Amino acid sequence: MALAAAVTLLLGLPVAAAVRHTPFPVAESSGDLKAPATQRARQTQPNFHAPAATICSDTPVLREVADPSPKPQQHNIAAGESRLRRGDGTHAVAKMIAPPSPPAPPAPSPVAAVVEAAADASYAAAEMPMAPVSGSSAVRQQQVAVTAGVVDDNADFAAFQQFLQGHEEANNLGRDVSVRQRLQVVDAQGRPVPDAEVAVSARNGARMWARTDAGGQVWVHPNAFDDRDSDSYQVQVRRAGRTVTAALQRGQKNALQVIVADAPLPARAKLDLVFMVDATGSMADEIDKLRDSLQGIVRDIAKLPSNPDICLGLVTYRDRGDEYFVRGWDLSNNVAAFQKALDGVQANGGGDYPEAMNEAFDHAVQSMNWRGTSTTRLLVSLADAPPHMDYPQPRYEQTMLAALGKGIKVLSVAASGQDTTGEIAQRQIAQYTGGRFIFLTYKDASDPSSGPGSETVHEVENYSVDTLDTLVVRLVREELAQLPKG
Repeated sequence: MALAAAVTLLLGLPVAAAVRHTPFPVAESSGDLKAPATQRARQTQPNFHAPAATICSDTPVLREVADPSPKPQQHNIAAGESRLRRGDGTHAVAKMIAPPSPPAPPAPSPVAAVVEAAADASYAAAEMPMAPVSGSSAVRQQQVAVTAGVVDDNADFAAFQQFLQGHEEANNLGRDVSVRQRLQVVDAQGRPVPDAEVAVSARNGARMWARTDAGGQVWVHPNAFDDRDSDSYQVQVRRAGRTVTAALQRGQKNALQVIVADAPLPARAKLDLVFMVDATGSMADEIDKLRDSLQGIVRDIAKLPSNPDICLGLVTYRDRGDEYFVRGWDLSNNVAAFQKALDGVQANGGGDYPEAMNEAFDHAVQSMNWRGTSTTRLLVSLADAPPHMDYPQPRYEQTMLAALGKGIKVLSVAASGQDTTGEIAQRQIAQYTGGRFIFLTYKDASDPSSGPGSETVHEVENYSVDTLDTLVVRLVREELAQLPKG
């Protein structure tokens, strides 16, 4: 029987065994993850819709998430002001005289109020001041380079585990990823099979979903979806209508390789790239840099050997009581129109320290028009504050499961002022989705005004430093370079 199963896998045919069928999510799937946000919560239903868009919009369409408790905050952070971090355990705001007022009582559940408009209306809805402001072309000065470092917490997984174990609060954040196993999907010629749908299930009903990255790989974390330490799991891999079934043993050291014969090769690389930006007042410098360098990033990516078909999206967020809560511009292939939308984003608001990162991350993953099969999906998240964990759902530890299920790899960027809680959240999201943790660096780690340099307050070692835009382009290039060649 074992030999027959091995031959069947090699031929790319489903194994004819008496195993429970695990459905793959489709665009119409409506299952939600309702389990409590704990490290060992069990997942039994997909909490996402499969990415299904076939093309990108010619113009960025604005969608807005309504503030669930639009009560004006007493203290806002104006553009240019910065946060203090990691001092005595408090998170104050520079130039603040009094502490911020407590947040409004949580609403039962944030409800997304979707506002769709043509491109011109989207730009009008963005914050377009009557007079030029800092960052606009009329008064923009030469920008100082923003330097950043990067680490791969999957490459140095032991150091990542040591980081989490060194902070007690990590026990109540994210999911348990202490058990980790690698799944590799290849075709009959040994080439990686990107964007293959993966479903992993235990006999007790616990399940998880993923899509392979450009290199045909996905990390499986059994403890993140199974709270009963099952000994083995059924793995189903589907690509282009062909489904292959295999078995994964908990704790097996070698990667599980699944062969899907005759997997089609994409004619041209497709890249969906979304920027998610904290648009509170302390983020002014980073927003200006992103605005100034976006065209260069897109130009350099377009010149890559893979000649990718690029679509760009943007999500900005603040907090409850601010001028807006979460805004998203759907993926578009119109770079000029996207640049215009980005030019309308201004930094302001954000009275208390945490921000609406949970809600923005959920919108970026669940509501953006990500393209379907054979797409490389990347989300660049830029933030200088942690998410509000005192707000009701959605929470990032649920959304990162959905991101993996939709094949969205997250590049988390920690800006100046990010505290330990924020670093934990950003690194957990990046590690779980197979992404990278990026952090801004300075000449003096404790003083962001000291200018570009190689020092950081974050708990990382053995990192490389470059300009932020160069790093983003490099990581995109490395991802696309893994795609199989015809």
